[in-house]
Amino acid sequence: MVNKDFFKQPTLEVARQLLGMELVHETGNGRLAGKIVEVEAYKGPEDKAAHSYGGRRTARTEVMYGEPGHVYMFLIYGMHHCFNIVTGPLHKPEAILLRALEPTEGVELMLENRYGVKESYTRNHERNLTNGPGKLSKAMGFNMNHYGLPLQTSEIKLQEYDNIKDEFVEIGPRINIDYAEEHVSLPYRFSIKNHAYISK
Repeated sequence: MVNKDFFKQPTLEVARQLLGMELVHETGNGRLAGKIVEVEAYKGPEDKAAHSYGGRRTARTEVMYGEPGHVYMFLIYGMHHCFNIVTGPLHKPEAILLRALEPTEGVELMLENRYGVKESYTRNHERNLTNGPGKLSKAMGFNMNHYGLPLQTSEIKLQEYDNIKDEFVEIGPRINIDYAEEHVSLPYRFSIKNHAYISK
């Protein structure tokens, strides 16, 4: 399990190092886990794609102004939860969005979380299980109840799993942030090259 100092590193360094780590959620129904394969960094007040751009401070963004290593959850389109990790120093509201995971434990429960109870699941169900931020949150059982929880001291943990060498890492612009003007092209998206669970 990584220690709290891990989250105090510069946000882009944390984003790169998250690739290959395993995110674990201990639930009342069982243990859910997945290897992180795609993330996006958001650099706070100077980043036009960030919720905290310009120092915006609201009930939604408040957790980002606190200590790093906490969960920042938000809703998109009023229905899809997105799981983020707060990074950056105190009062510097930065965060990393987890875009995709490769399931490593609890796949049957993830399938049930995503699709409901069914007699059988197809290969297509598994392929699309966690390849997007809303999908992975639903599969992993994350919702607004997890907003503000500390990582490593709660039911949600990060641990070492797979060391991804630099030659297998792709760095490029973030997705679906057309509103961010000149910041659209910033190389803040990190992913494992050609991985089957990269988001669409």
